[in-house]
Amino acid sequence: MKLLSAAQMQELDRQTIEDVGIPGVVLMENAGRGMAEHIIERFVSLKPGPVLVLAGKGNNGGDGYVIARHLIESGWQVVSLVLAARDAIQGDAAVNLNVLEACGGRVLFATDVAALEQALAQQTETSLVVDALFGTGLTKPVAGLYAEAISWINRSPSAVAAVDIPSGIDASTGQILGQCVSADLTVTFAFPKTGQVSYPGAGFVGELVVVDIGIPSKVASQVGDESLFVTRQEARSMLPVRPQDGHKGTFGHLLVAAGSVGKSGAAVMTSEAALRGGCGLTTLACPATVQPVVAARLTEVMSAPLADVDGEVCLQALPDLQALTSEKQAVAIGPGFGLGEQAAEVVRRLLAECPLPMVVDADGLTALVGHLKLLETRQASLVLTPHPGEMARLAQIPISEVQENRVVVARDFALRYGVVLVLKGARTVVALPDGRIRINASGHAGMASGGMGDVLTGLIGSFLAQGLEADRAAVLAVFLHGHAADRLVAVHGDAGLLAGDLIAELPAARQALNREE
Repeated sequence: MKLLSAAQMQELDRQTIEDVGIPGVVLMENAGRGMAEHIIERFVSLKPGPVLVLAGKGNNGGDGYVIARHLIESGWQVVSLVLAARDAIQGDAAVNLNVLEACGGRVLFATDVAALEQALAQQTETSLVVDALFGTGLTKPVAGLYAEAISWINRSPSAVAAVDIPSGIDASTGQILGQCVSADLTVTFAFPKTGQVSYPGAGFVGELVVVDIGIPSKVASQVGDESLFVTRQEARSMLPVRPQDGHKGTFGHLLVAAGSVGKSGAAVMTSEAALRGGCGLTTLACPATVQPVVAARLTEVMSAPLADVDGEVCLQALPDLQALTSEKQAVAIGPGFGLGEQAAEVVRRLLAECPLPMVVDADGLTALVGHLKLLETRQASLVLTPHPGEMARLAQIPISEVQENRVVVARDFALRYGVVLVLKGARTVVALPDGRIRINASGHAGMASGGMGDVLTGLIGSFLAQGLEADRAAVLAVFLHGHAADRLVAVHGDAGLLAGDLIAELPAARQALNREE
């Protein structure tokens, strides 16, 4: 599903109005009528209200006037409160304000906090608030009168419907601009926006509905795939072909370099996930100290012992590890690999010298902190899979900055270093080396448990070994990872799900994805 930034949506509007000749007031009418229809359907139990439409002075407020008029015509009790002086409303918004008033709509105006508080004090029986304060063009923190209005909305027990986007969310990134409205329903226009499906903004959107407002297909078809919300349809199209006459060699051989004393489980889960993801063969290279342990647990995975010191791989293991890359199609390295300097140097040397596609996670990412120049000289494709803490260490920024700007941070890193960057978390962001963004639609909070990242690493490695390009391997693995968890919600809910449960579900989840209509 294509996602738009605020600038892209503004350009679509401009082309529709200026180049095609459809008046802006027509688009506003279509938007407001479409949202009113969804409000009537979604909040039928609240009819006849009262409804309070809180409107700004721009076009988002204009949409609100149209919504108010259509709700009134459908028998709802509506009051519109405009946070501006009457003569400050201009253009298409003024046209629809005039129409609303001519149709008998009740409209109040508040230009300061005292007037706002006085008007809101009269709305004690309001059952639904329509947020028409700011649209997708907001770029600076909310302040003053508007901040007071948003605080009131969020304190109110009323249901909330947001016009286009909850006011206070950056439509392009999902960043919260000071504070934002928490909505139960958001009706957006023409296309969903990146900020509506990206956290933290996504947590305030509620149910998201897209309404067609009449953007001509000639204009809409120009929207590219710079940003996509990855749903079943996109993921299904990436599944590798499984020829009927294939054999284990057909489906790739993955080398997993993982594990250390106390972290052998990470090596096991990564390897099992690789096979469950469809890889034909998997070889696990791990410290000799733990090799008997993992070999006993992994009956379908080959294992190779590596020289170690105190249970972690040491530099003496590097020649053997490099030799093991022969006749493999991809490498997954890092889960449970250890944090010692020798293990870290093995990661760095293999990354610099191995010509195979590679996915790096966990301790492997820690080894790269302060050594990012290695990424700039690597020729073969590389996927990095940090969680927010690891991302903060790699980029040398606070975790709060990562979480507040997930799309921007991931895109900037991927562009700078030419890697596929998988920023894990709710609505995992996959940033591609050319700046494109993929935001994952699958998964739930039950995946917040140990070992889930190891499973994802094995899945990405599996798809790399099966011949997928790094971008498709990462995007598909992230979706299938969450899709398997979604299928287990009925059994496990959103707590108590183990990585092993998810691994066992992967083949069925893949098959269901492949067959779903």
